Amino acid sequence: KNPVPQAASLLLEKLLLLVHIRPLPAGSDGETAPPAPGYYDTSCFKRGDLLEVPRTLFIHFGIYLGENRVAHLMPDILPSITGDRQQIQQVVTNKRLILGVIARTASVRVDTVEDFAYGGSILVNHMDRLFEDQVLGSEEAARRAEKLVGTTAYSLLWNNCEHFVTYCRYGAPVSFQTDKFCETVKMIIRDQRSVLASVLVGLVSIACLGVAPSTTLPTIFIPFFLWMAG
Repeated sequence: KNPVPQAASLLLEKLLLLVHIRPLPAGSDGETAPPAPGYYDTSCFKRGDLLEVPRTLFIHFGIYLGENRVAHLMPDILPSITGDRQQIQQVVTNKRLILGVIARTASVRVDTVEDFAYGGSILVNHMDRLFEDQVLGSEEAARRAEKLVGTTAYSLLWNNCEHFVTYCRYGAPVSFQTDKFCETVKMIIRDQRSVLASVLVGLVSIACLGVAPSTTLPTIFIPFFLWMAG
């Protein structure tokens, strides 16, 4: 197999890991706890709703199951090393999350709205506008989520919380934020290749035509230094 795509995939996953870390729960390095039950008004949520919690650099997704319960996919190392349901059900810490990403292990878990949102604002069915003719019935979406509860494989690129909710509510696992990130990385790579190509053309011109005038040298080498610095 070509190692280049594998290496690129691994790099992207490590970069995405940096924006998936969330605040630690109470008792972990002194961070604050999630809001107390009742902090969110769940009367406006319906079973099968797709909930979004915007963070600084990413969005976390879940499916509302009713009665203040949300099914959501979280990277977590614990389900792969213990069967203690009481221990696993505790709020996922950053350490568990990071180890889960590294081990590519996760779980679809059911938490309260407070534990799921962790103090963030919640958008409801905001993605429906992108899937106008594909929205499944609310009960179907909830049942799909419930069937997937438990340990699962994890990938920041191919199987994250957004893939989970889009499969449940729209029938197709997709991740727009991952696609956007990958496109941004591709643009950066293309731009750096263009700079390198310009430098090589300049060097070839110098070799073939003699030393370029001093006024043109900065034009050739400044992009090279910028490319190296990037």
